[in-house]
Amino acid sequence: SFRWLLDHYQAPVYNTILGIVQSPEDAEDLAQEVFVQVHRSVRQFKGDSKLSTWIYRIATTKALDLLRSRKTKKRFAFLYRLGAPGEKTHIEIPEFHHPGVAAEQKEQAAYLFKAIAKLPDNQKTVFILTRLEQLSHADVSDIMGITVPAVESLLHRARVNLRKILEKEI
Repeated sequence: SFRWLLDHYQAPVYNTILGIVQSPEDAEDLAQEVFVQVHRSVRQFKGDSKLSTWIYRIATTKALDLLRSRKTKKRFAFLYRLGAPGEKTHIEIPEFHHPGVAAEQKEQAAYLFKAIAKLPDNQKTVFILTRLEQLSHADVSDIMGITVPAVESLLHRARVNLRKILEKEI
């Protein structure tokens, strides 16, 4: 049964995490952690929601936790650098390519993923789950523990913010 879980959910979980953390190495590590956690706690799954919803919730939580820990580390690094005279503080977003993007669209996708990285975590999660993973608003609502109208509102704000970010970049 665990093999079935991996066969059906490994790629979508990896792609979801990759869209959030934008690092293939981190996405692989987190995807493994997700399935270890699923394996350890599958008996605690109550069936209140769909299995896929439960797995996506674990995946997005782990990905967002990693981003939060990175932000904390960057803040401390920034504060440390403030004390070092003459050093510039500029955080460069690495070039990132999602595996689901066609080769001829890689340049456009790179701009999009740089913009996605700048979104607040909740907008980023909603955008990735609805647009990249093509989950329904109801599923995203269950995954994030928010209402469907809240999902729609976050998606709208994400689109508006992405448009603003992309207009500045391009």
